[in-house]
Amino acid sequence: MPKDKTPSRTGYHHGNLRQVLIDAAVQLIEKDGAENVSVREVAKRAGVSPGAPFRHFASKTALMTAVAEQAMSRFRSEITNAVKNVATEDSIERFAAVGMAYLRWALRNPTHFQIISARSLIDWDSSESLRRDNEAVRALMEGAMVEAQRRDMLRSNDIAETQIAARALVYGLARMCIDGHFAQWGVTGNTAERTAENVLAHFVTLVRNDRS
Repeated sequence: MPKDKTPSRTGYHHGNLRQVLIDAAVQLIEKDGAENVSVREVAKRAGVSPGAPFRHFASKTALMTAVAEQAMSRFRSEITNAVKNVATEDSIERFAAVGMAYLRWALRNPTHFQIISARSLIDWDSSESLRRDNEAVRALMEGAMVEAQRRDMLRSNDIAETQIAARALVYGLARMCIDGHFAQWGVTGNTAERTAENVLAHFVTLVRNDRS
C-alpha cells in the first residue's frame, strides 16, 4: 500500500516550527501508529528541545488535532474536486464520485486517513475547521442524495441510512485495503485497490432505482 510522501528528516527553520512539528508527527504516525506518538519523540525528530512543542501545542491531543485539521482540509479538497469533475448531471454519479474519491484518497494517504479517523486522539468537538470540512463533505453527499430522491433515482427513501451505509462501506473498504485484509481472499497489491473500487461501484448500482 502506498505511503504518505513525507520527508525522512525534519529540519527546524525560524518561523515554521509549528509546521515542522506537524510534519514530524505525521512521520511518527506512519512509523509507529498514532496511539504510540509522544510529544517528546516529535520534538526529537524535529530537532528541538522537549519543551519547544508546547509553545505551539498544549498537549499531544492538540498536536494530533492540528495534524487532523490539515489532513481533513486536503480530504475536503479532494472530494470537492472529484464532484466538480463529474461530467454528467446524474446525481447518483456525484454520489459515487464522493465515495470513490474518499476511497482513493484514503489509500494514497493512509497516515492522514488514520489520524482523521482516530477520534479518541483528537479534539474533534473544539476544532471548528474539522467540523466545517467534515460537514462540507457530508453536504456534498447529502445534496446528491436529495437531488436523486427528487428525481426518483434512489431505491431507498431513507437518505440518512443510505449515507451511513455508504460511509461505512467506503471506510471499511479503505481499512481492509490498508490493513491487508483482502489477502485472505487471494486479492493483493493493486488488485486489492481495484477490488475495493469494484465493490463500491456495485454498491452504487444497488442504491440506484431500477426505474431511473
